[in-house]
Amino acid sequence: MTAAIVAQQTAAKSDADKEAVANRRAKLLLAAMTLEQKMQQLTGAMPEIVPELPECYGARHVTGIAELSIPTLRITNGPVGLGQNDCVAASLYDDVKAGKTRFTVAYTHPSSAKATALPSALGAAASFDPAVAAAYGDVIGTEMNNLALHVFEAPGLNMARIPVLGRNFEYFGEDPYLTGVMGVAETKAVQAKGLIAMPKHYAANEQESNRMNVQQTVDRQVLRELYLLPFEMAVKDGKAASLMCAYNFVNGVQSCESKELLTDVLRNDWGFTGYVQSDFFAMKSTVGTMQAGMDHEMPIPQYWSPTNLSAALASGGISTAMIDKALERRYTQMFKWGIFDRPLKQTPIDFTANGQAARDIGTKSAVLLQNNGALPFASTVREVVIFGKATQVYAQQAVAGGVMVGKPMGAGGGSSDVVPNYTVTPVEGIKNTLKALGNTTAAVRLILVDDANSTATIDGRTVAFSEALAAAAAADAVVVMAGTISEEGADRLTAVSAGGGTVFTPGGGSPVLVAPGTTAADGSSLDWYASSSLTLPATVDGTNAVRNSQTVDMIKAIMGASSTMARKTALVLKDNAGISMDPALVGTAGPSILEAWFPGQEDGNIVADLLFGVKNPSGKLPVTFPLVGKSFLDHATPEQFPGVLAADGVTQTVSYTEGLHIGYRWYDANISGQCAVVNGSNPCVAFPFGHGLSYTTFSVTSPSVALNNATRAYDVKVKVTNTGRVAGSEVVQVYLSLPAGASSVGVAQPPKRLVGFQKVELAPGESKDVTVSINPSASNHPLSVWSQQYKMWITPAGTYTVYAGTSSAPKDLAVAGTFKR
Repeated sequence: MTAAIVAQQTAAKSDADKEAVANRRAKLLLAAMTLEQKMQQLTGAMPEIVPELPECYGARHVTGIAELSIPTLRITNGPVGLGQNDCVAASLYDDVKAGKTRFTVAYTHPSSAKATALPSALGAAASFDPAVAAAYGDVIGTEMNNLALHVFEAPGLNMARIPVLGRNFEYFGEDPYLTGVMGVAETKAVQAKGLIAMPKHYAANEQESNRMNVQQTVDRQVLRELYLLPFEMAVKDGKAASLMCAYNFVNGVQSCESKELLTDVLRNDWGFTGYVQSDFFAMKSTVGTMQAGMDHEMPIPQYWSPTNLSAALASGGISTAMIDKALERRYTQMFKWGIFDRPLKQTPIDFTANGQAARDIGTKSAVLLQNNGALPFASTVREVVIFGKATQVYAQQAVAGGVMVGKPMGAGGGSSDVVPNYTVTPVEGIKNTLKALGNTTAAVRLILVDDANSTATIDGRTVAFSEALAAAAAADAVVVMAGTISEEGADRLTAVSAGGGTVFTPGGGSPVLVAPGTTAADGSSLDWYASSSLTLPATVDGTNAVRNSQTVDMIKAIMGASSTMARKTALVLKDNAGISMDPALVGTAGPSILEAWFPGQEDGNIVADLLFGVKNPSGKLPVTFPLVGKSFLDHATPEQFPGVLAADGVTQTVSYTEGLHIGYRWYDANISGQCAVVNGSNPCVAFPFGHGLSYTTFSVTSPSVALNNATRAYDVKVKVTNTGRVAGSEVVQVYLSLPAGASSVGVAQPPKRLVGFQKVELAPGESKDVTVSINPSASNHPLSVWSQQYKMWITPAGTYTVYAGTSSAPKDLAVAGTFKR
């Protein structure tokens, strides 16, 4: 902390130079510390008043050591804003001391410091624009500095292997390259603010069902090419300062004590120099974790308590050198990003500016799935009716993960629960937008329908459902809002009830099995919902019984209210990660469909801006929307999800036997035998990965591919023209088919993989030449497959076929060319 070395830290320009100075400082600090101090620094603290911030009762920090100038290291969750951010009401501490409540109140209490509730991370991925992910990280980083926070437990880089995963909205979709690109952009943006980003959950943490103990078997080639790839990109391209290890077991070893993952892959193969923190209560041993390469236990001294560490030292299971190395890695990153060199001081958040940023992110994230002439609505409408279910949040409240009817945003209990400064409801948003467009006389009415589709309320007045349909027929514009809400802690499936012999715990430690007579795909329906809790498995009966909202039947009835409904009705979806579409909703007889994901606090404004054409939708799907009954989950075995019980009757085991075929790759490969392409379209797919329309039209012509002799990359070129009458953005997507022999290296390769994309904005009539480069040496290994036999990436010999277009569907792609290796 001398002036000279602080000056050296400030003067360092390159990443390597910054880290070199920081590492020297870390070693100097360690030399000054006692063993007792080192042990205290290895873990989070028990909930306490934050020493430097007496207004905060915090549960997400490492208490500082003032005499050594070590600041309290403060950690916030994510990934959709600053949720659970180490500051709930200080008065709660008095309640804890008095025995009125448990210390765990500090982790989830809704008095958490307010922050901007951003649209879902999956929505940011739907922008197909790294600049949007960077804007996302910029808001987060700015507010972290406002709240004197240091570590952001995000971005989430797990894959949407299953569409009912409860945390899909926190992640970036079903493609590893898209996930990696967006994760890198967000990581860089957060760390540019002098903060530590923590990509999570490492690794293969693709379900909430029994996430604490589930044993997952994943072929190591599949791990490298799918589930580890986004983390590799975040480490190599994003220079992530830390990673979080996960709850689950991978190939027989718990994630936080896997030397294979934490040392062999992460440090030896990828060159990671940051530190690894545990997910909360994820560690299951003292010696095994430290030997594997763990650096930091959260949230409290448990396995790494001074007592346990002392015993491990005495037995020779660990050494003081291991303790020093763990702290050296973390201190190096803290010094590198300036955390030692600035005081903990809170400043006011600019909620107006950050709310506008959230609104902009949300409008760039939405995907226009289908337009039968209704959108954009005319600004001169006289009457707008908004339909929703009385038991569902979508038409009534601003939507974020965990939101339930009548409960404020941020009260759900999951890691992504952000407590916002304000929210905008759907009715408020439409009124705001119409007023801004000069229409102050239009009536905007809210119609809420019961689950039975027998009664409804119109602005609170009880009517028969038939009267609600008559109102729809008479309105100028009809907006139906529906979705699939979710939250950390449970997947959207119908589980065996407690009466069936399975007892659920809040931590998800007990087996979670699909109930007889149901399928894992049920949770992808607009009709399925849990009656009382999103953080516990929904069961056939009991306190959290599954309910049927009959939303799809309501939409069908609305579409039949008059012969003009298709030309004036929009279905707005707010969902976790896509839904299985009823065929009646898809096609010219269905409504126009706008996918808004979970829009966050600016929900009403975001959706209204898009419905009335203030903003032009430009998003693309980061997940596949299948047709009902034809999805991966409709064909998945219990072994694939949510798992089966081992011989002990307790251990839940899951096998990723689909290999590399997840998402669009599963449909492309026709694994089910029902998905053979017909006229360029997949009969199992309602809306393909990468799909998204606009209020204008585009042509993509003149595709080509050629080796760039200067860069040694393959440059894929197309010409994009805005052939419509309004400005808009198109996303050029490039896919690659590997040589036939690629599958002989190990597991079967999918028909194609996404290897590049670029968003281009065009005025009416404007054309631009777009180049997407495929760099063979890039961190996503676009031409290569992992050979487990040789423990290396191999580029198969043969002919590579390059496709360019506007979605993953064959009808939207053209062959740009081929090349040989």
